[in-house]
Amino acid sequence: MPKTFSDIQINPHRLGVTFAKGKGTIRVYSENATAIQLCILEDANPRVVTKTVDLVKGDYDIWEASTPALKVGVKYALKADGPSSPRDSFNPSLLLIDPYAKAVERLAAREYYCVAIAEDFDWQGVEKPNIPLDETIIYEAHSRGLTRGNTALADDIRGTYAALGHPETIQHLLKIGVTSVELLPIQMFISEPRLMNMGLFNYWGYNTINFFSAHPRYASPTVREKGPEHIVNELKTAIRELHRAGIEVILDVVYNHTAEGGGGGLTYSYKGLDNSSYYRLDEKGWYQDTTGCGNSLNFANPHVVDLTMDSLRYWTEVMQIDGFRFDLAATLARDEHNTFNPNHPLLNAMQSDPIVSQAKLIMEPWDVGLGGWQTGNFPDRFSEWNDRYRDSVRKFWLSDIGNARNSGKYWNGVADLATRLAGSGDIVPGSQGPLGTVNFVTAHDGFTLKDLVSYNVKHNQINGESNRDGTSNNYSFNFGVEGDTPDPGIRATRRKTARNMLATLLFSAGIPMVTAGDERGKTQLGNNNAYCQDSNLSWVNWDLTRSQQDLETTFGYLTKLRKENPTLRPNNFGSFEKIEVGLDRIRWFNSTGHMMTGDDWHNSETRTVMRFSQNLSPNGSTNETLLIIHGAETEQTVKLPEELEVASYELLWNSAWELPPTEIGELAGGSELIMSGSSVVLLRVKAQSKTS
Repeated sequence: MPKTFSDIQINPHRLGVTFAKGKGTIRVYSENATAIQLCILEDANPRVVTKTVDLVKGDYDIWEASTPALKVGVKYALKADGPSSPRDSFNPSLLLIDPYAKAVERLAAREYYCVAIAEDFDWQGVEKPNIPLDETIIYEAHSRGLTRGNTALADDIRGTYAALGHPETIQHLLKIGVTSVELLPIQMFISEPRLMNMGLFNYWGYNTINFFSAHPRYASPTVREKGPEHIVNELKTAIRELHRAGIEVILDVVYNHTAEGGGGGLTYSYKGLDNSSYYRLDEKGWYQDTTGCGNSLNFANPHVVDLTMDSLRYWTEVMQIDGFRFDLAATLARDEHNTFNPNHPLLNAMQSDPIVSQAKLIMEPWDVGLGGWQTGNFPDRFSEWNDRYRDSVRKFWLSDIGNARNSGKYWNGVADLATRLAGSGDIVPGSQGPLGTVNFVTAHDGFTLKDLVSYNVKHNQINGESNRDGTSNNYSFNFGVEGDTPDPGIRATRRKTARNMLATLLFSAGIPMVTAGDERGKTQLGNNNAYCQDSNLSWVNWDLTRSQQDLETTFGYLTKLRKENPTLRPNNFGSFEKIEVGLDRIRWFNSTGHMMTGDDWHNSETRTVMRFSQNLSPNGSTNETLLIIHGAETEQTVKLPEELEVASYELLWNSAWELPPTEIGELAGGSELIMSGSSVVLLRVKAQSKTS
């Protein structure tokens, strides 16, 4: 059985391959193996082993060997032997991937080998942007899908790492105002046999087989021909150029499980080296799966924690990555009893490590195991995906509207939405304030923004699972017609609703995340689980219609408003009574301009609310905005609050507009404003109001 944290110290030496004094040294962890061999492979035919070197087991269950045959550029693999039991999967005939390999190459569908590479790269003095959390706007994108459809790029680089760092891509990111690109998994992954048998493959990449190597398919063809070191350098170049433009790179990482699957899965690496140590098993050898993917890595084993931390350090330091989003992160914090522990050694290590702690650390705070929904329960240092935010915004702007059309009544008033606008302190109440929540309306899994307003149900037949895959609980609304329609009224309503949701996202306290393509009306034709679709269906569209161009222009204007107005991106939950540096004042008003009452908050038919926010900067200047949300399809006359004693407002934006204003309008304090059906308006105080 693997040792526990209380009775083991982690090996102080670097695992994987290192070079010194003309020799290469390899170190591998395995508690239960009885023999491990390094296999040097023939360069022309990596199926042929030209030399074997026996590793010797030393302290900390680390096996080690040194040889001049292990040098930069050499292709290699491992073999391991050990006991035969229900908990073990040793097979000395298999060539295995080194868990710490910095480059992994595919020989065939079920055959892989490692390549020893150097880590030298010229960063040209370019440093990480270090965007403050309150200024962060995350753009969740697929490394291939973001640029594959952009015909302005050369054919041989579209959909590659080179395209990520291309001026054409960077120009787009700067235009729309995002600060941080969050890439779906780029650590080496492989497709599930089930998908390959259907002629499909894992497009999203949530099936990692190695936590240190970059996925080679995303490199340009000419670079792939040159070899794995050039692949890594192409990725580093993209990261460098994004950093040069002031854009961060965040990685979506999948440490919760591996591509080896469950009991019937294939052996590529960890199973063959020490199945019962790397994975969470019961005494009979059954996998205790909390991920829904066949296996779960055993984070009760300190060596698995060490593997994860070493990987994070590598990507943070050597690859210059700015942050991580941890897939199914509840699994990462499960202890020896398979129970979520907010004081888990891995979480503690991330917070205390001098390298990893400097990165942005974002948790998907759930898994599919018992007690798996842990939103708000991670330590304060981490920001968390907020699924409650997603559902609240969708309900308010979509399913509630559908309910009102069908029954004449709304199911939700403004109370829950206001709580999300204020930073979800009821869910993530930690010391980071609203920066503990990552707000999103869409993500890679689920409907796109356009599909949310165009489909009532999912349409996933193309995935080969008879439309059983993907969630059926979308809180979407098609506004009268399923899918595309020539009806100009429905199309206009859908566009405005999309603007409403983008504005809600960008004007909410918390860290906003938008899915690539939503800023320009991308559709997946109702497919809400395009994980196996590598085609125009899932790629970001670059040949835009006029309305798509207008939406993109609007999105860029909204991000500009967020950057210009600190009240739209507070780093604190605020106060009702006072304003001071580091503490905003926030007040809520109803449509008559009076303070919200208890009846207003609890009435499901109350669909209009105003949020007045004041921010005091260290230099003494104030920023004051009035956000008006109206969530009914009928017009609503709104009285601007007289008690604020505001002389005049600037009318910054109205979601009824197809495009941002060319000139800023003005409204007198205390005047009336007619809100169009289902709309958002943002005002900014022109003359300074009283703050006491």
